[in-house]
Amino acid sequence: MNLILFTPQETGPLLPRQDPRAQHILKVLRRQPGDSFDAGLIDGPRGKGTLTGIDEAGLHLCFAWGEAPPPLSPVSLLVGLPRPQTVRKILLEATTLGVEAIHFFTSARGEPGYAQSTLWSSGEWRRIAISGAEQAFCTRLPVITWEQSLQDEIARIPADCMRLALDNYESPSALGQVAVRDGKIVLALGSERGWSKDERVLLANHAFSFVHLGPRVLRTETAAVAAVSIVLSKLGRA
Repeated sequence: MNLILFTPQETGPLLPRQDPRAQHILKVLRRQPGDSFDAGLIDGPRGKGTLTGIDEAGLHLCFAWGEAPPPLSPVSLLVGLPRPQTVRKILLEATTLGVEAIHFFTSARGEPGYAQSTLWSSGEWRRIAISGAEQAFCTRLPVITWEQSLQDEIARIPADCMRLALDNYESPSALGQVAVRDGKIVLALGSERGWSKDERVLLANHAFSFVHLGPRVLRTETAAVAAVSIVLSKLGRA
């Protein structure tokens, strides 16, 4: 953890010893009473936490807050819902890179059961996103959804967004050769088995341009990281 994040409700005077953040403060950062550490409020300011005391109940803390970090990058991911272990990687890396939203959708070639994973029902997805933000020394979390269809997600995209869909098979241009304009950008990735014919038609009918990442077939999580990194570089944010 480069930054330890808290909700406002968690910034009371006591952090239980069994909390992973308490263990990190004691065992990794090796803080003693009087020492400080980098802290932040989720979607709020960064600042310093100070360890004022330790007892059997837990760690006694106080906080001093500064300014909030800048807004997230205007890049959103639209991803055909993959297997849970792939979702975990995308959530962590995309949050670390600073995208403003990650929308997983039920796809024609995906497994419907992936939406019933305990990853979603247990709240693990949020903990992973928080870990990504802590790694990036940022308090801001992307908007994350996983329950809509591709058509529903497309309907929610603002009209002025640039729309790019990754496709190894029917894309005329490499993403690296595309002129990316300022403003919001949506990057769409199909399921692990790729886009269906109907999904390609739907994307084309809603102003998506098809692009590729080269001749090699990448894992979904690798493609997501590569595509976001290219776009962020073009926007001058990498």
